[in-house]
Amino acid sequence: MSLSPELRQRIETTLSSNRVVLFMKGDPSSPRCGFSAKAVGILDAISPGYASVDVLADPEIREGIKEYGQWPTIPQLYVGGELVGGSDIIEQMLNSGELHEVLGVAAPDRTPPTLTISPAAAEAIRRALDSADPSLGLHLAVDPRFASQFQLKPITGQEIVAEASGIRVHLDLASAPRANGIAIDWVEDVRGSGLAITNPNAPPPVKSMTVQELHDRIVAGAIDVIDVRPAQARAIAPFPQPHEVLDEDSHDRLAALPKDLPLAFLCHHGNSSRQAAEHFRGLGFHDIYNVEGGIDAWATEVDPKVPRY
Repeated sequence: MSLSPELRQRIETTLSSNRVVLFMKGDPSSPRCGFSAKAVGILDAISPGYASVDVLADPEIREGIKEYGQWPTIPQLYVGGELVGGSDIIEQMLNSGELHEVLGVAAPDRTPPTLTISPAAAEAIRRALDSADPSLGLHLAVDPRFASQFQLKPITGQEIVAEASGIRVHLDLASAPRANGIAIDWVEDVRGSGLAITNPNAPPPVKSMTVQELHDRIVAGAIDVIDVRPAQARAIAPFPQPHEVLDEDSHDRLAALPKDLPLAFLCHHGNSSRQAAEHFRGLGFHDIYNVEGGIDAWATEVDPKVPRY
């Protein structure tokens, strides 16, 4: 597409108003593609005060930014009005230290994280490495939500290398601090066998809460309730206690709440609310509950005046 003067002006206004801008799919709290998620994870780790533009919400910008920078893919990072590149280049510059320099932040800390690898896990990893291409190394990535992933891929020499039980683990500079203290074990159960990673830096798991427990916590003033049901369902059976509603308009405000605030998520039966609770856990909240049985259980066990549907 040709870049109209109006569209060029829109892009340049965004770039002139913000020193660091990431054109991405989705937003930093909910990336809509793996490449955008990688870029967000890196920027969040070293320079979180950046602006973002969701190209999925604006088809003109989605195509126009590709023409503007002569760069065919999304995401795209701009610093000081200049195109830096996409997620792979961002990752390369992160590990070399160039990204820190471009963003004007302190040079990266290359202290290796402390890892623990059990003898059984070390043996399993050695077996896998023995049959792998010797030019590849074992890489561990830990994303902003503390999901961990092992990969065998080429070694650039710019990674941070941690060693435990004779196993060398390569990490990018964003993953390294998130991985400090990780314990890696080999487990076998009814689901099969594989590596299990315990990360002490990850927020605690979502906890279950009965409707009676929710009632008692509300009476004590010790919980904030977030109703994740759509507007139509809330109209049929309104939750009769003080609460917040999770929707597009309220998401960012709720995400900015204190991370130690106890939050209970409520839906119809407890399924959608668990997904929402996991999302907020990924945002760094530490005291998260899913209300099992949802509003339906509330109506049957606590308040029969609430309609069932």
